[in-house]
Amino acid sequence: MAGQKHDLDEKDMDTSDVSPFMSMFEEFRNELDEHQERRERIIKASRDITALSKKIVRQLQQSVPPPIAKEINIRYNSIKDLFTTVAPDLQGINAWRYQKQISGGSQEFVEAISFQHYLETQKLINHAEAQALIPAGVELTADDYVLGLFDLTGELMRFGITNIATNGTLPRGPAVAEETEGRDILMDLRAIKTSFESLDTSSGPGEFSFLKRDIQKKTEVMRQSVEKVEYAAYGMIIRGRERPKGWVPDLNEGQERGREPMESY
Repeated sequence: MAGQKHDLDEKDMDTSDVSPFMSMFEEFRNELDEHQERRERIIKASRDITALSKKIVRQLQQSVPPPIAKEINIRYNSIKDLFTTVAPDLQGINAWRYQKQISGGSQEFVEAISFQHYLETQKLINHAEAQALIPAGVELTADDYVLGLFDLTGELMRFGITNIATNGTLPRGPAVAEETEGRDILMDLRAIKTSFESLDTSSGPGEFSFLKRDIQKKTEVMRQSVEKVEYAAYGMIIRGRERPKGWVPDLNEGQERGREPMESY
């Protein structure tokens, strides 16, 4: 009848009125939620790996009695567990999708293991050796490996200067073959510096990489680290006998006029 109202029940509505795109957008929403959760898991693991690696480095800078060595091994195991936890999130294309999120932790881990490897062998750990210390399923990229070695130079600088201040000498390895004496840490730092300065990051695959992005800043910090050990060694040789035991050199001494002072030790 004309003018008569009809109340419609929800159950009486034609289900065909629901947009066919609804299920598609629900799937998109679920994918975005999974992406965010995965991203947060990786970020948290990377931060935890970074924190544990820094603690390992700090302990390696000191003498390493058995209790501390045991604690370092416990931290290494914790780091491996963290890598294992996020390994499923870093498979296939996700290994590159979340590279930025895991990169910081990977670089800090390389810094820690390369520092320990140097103290034990007076050699740089190579990429294959570093990769072998990371659980299967997590790839150590060449960029993260190299950037981790850049950071290693800062730890070698601290180790060298601490030895100068406490023992009055540069750390030196045993003589090899026909050498009359072993290489000291400054020789190794200069060799690392020369090798890194010869790196060509202008070519290679991809328009962007962490190495290309960070190379300039890392190179400058590396040069400063080498110079700090050089100034400390010069001061020890020229005026070392005048210095009291435990003296720490002025690391800004000898800088060119107009140049920004180096980060203090």
